[in-house]
Amino acid sequence: MSADQNLEEPQEELYEHHKFSATKGQEPLRVDKFLMNFIENATRNKIQKAAKDGNIWVNNQIVKQNYKVKAGDEVRVLFTHPPYEFLLTPENIPLDIVYEDEVLLVVNKPAGMVVHPGHGNYSGTLINALVHHVKNLPNNSSERPGLVHRIDKDTSGLLVVAKTEAAMTYLSKQFFEKTSEREYIALVWGNVADDEGTIEGNLARHPKNRLQMAVFPEGDEGKEAVTHYKVLERLGYVTLVSCKLETGRTHQIRVHMKYIGHTLFNDERYGGDKILKGTTFTKYKQFVENAFKILPRQALHAKTLGFKHPVSGELMQFNSEIPQDMQQCIEKWRKYAQHAE
Repeated sequence: MSADQNLEEPQEELYEHHKFSATKGQEPLRVDKFLMNFIENATRNKIQKAAKDGNIWVNNQIVKQNYKVKAGDEVRVLFTHPPYEFLLTPENIPLDIVYEDEVLLVVNKPAGMVVHPGHGNYSGTLINALVHHVKNLPNNSSERPGLVHRIDKDTSGLLVVAKTEAAMTYLSKQFFEKTSEREYIALVWGNVADDEGTIEGNLARHPKNRLQMAVFPEGDEGKEAVTHYKVLERLGYVTLVSCKLETGRTHQIRVHMKYIGHTLFNDERYGGDKILKGTTFTKYKQFVENAFKILPRQALHAKTLGFKHPVSGELMQFNSEIPQDMQQCIEKWRKYAQHAE
């Protein structure tokens, strides 16, 4: 058998676990390093083993780990077993259900809970809990049962879940047409200059760090994103703000606030887990580190959710309390700001 024949797609069925296209600005980069930038929680060893086992394909051909990815390449990771996220196991995990009827439910998600299974998180997710709680949830366009929208793992707050196909269509349309209401509370670094404002700027994957999103103000890449913010309280070196989403893009508030110079407090992925504002005093450094310990995640909570009911057409609005870890952190800053005065 020739080498070329050996590179044809094998007869046994392979399941695509990951697929990435190298953008036009991609400089030559080893495929193992390229995948490390894209796949969350992946280790170099795992990627190198996948390459050794012939599971990494570029432009429909198996490649070794030292293959250099270049602009326009299509990189895929294929295995003989389906992705774990499609093997949804119902799990009896307690849910904080704020409201439920025959067609939908509203759940208050705690920080730290992943919304849907994915690389490195195959159990303990909100969806594992939902498929245990509700039989035959409808799939959304990404094959995620019940999900109309989602929030990040370390963001707490409200989510609406559709229990029927009709409810899924009706609710998704409201999110798409920007008629739903979503308000988040965030604690951000710095003293936000304007009492209120609007941030606009397309969002797409960061060209160098694929686990981050970035703003493309020219609108030449990514999807339109609009965030309206309002200052709730100024606390010296940090500000408590309300953010209302007009669009719902991945990491939208986190990226938009960083873009205007106000990274979310303790947002590790975007650099908010470092002291970005304040003094050089050792006591202040200790104070901030204690605040990080109290709130070991980004300071973001999905507080308000509003939408029209798919059956009655009634306007429904739900509010949730800011969770204790975030409240304690805000209170700590409040005392600091008062003391500083």
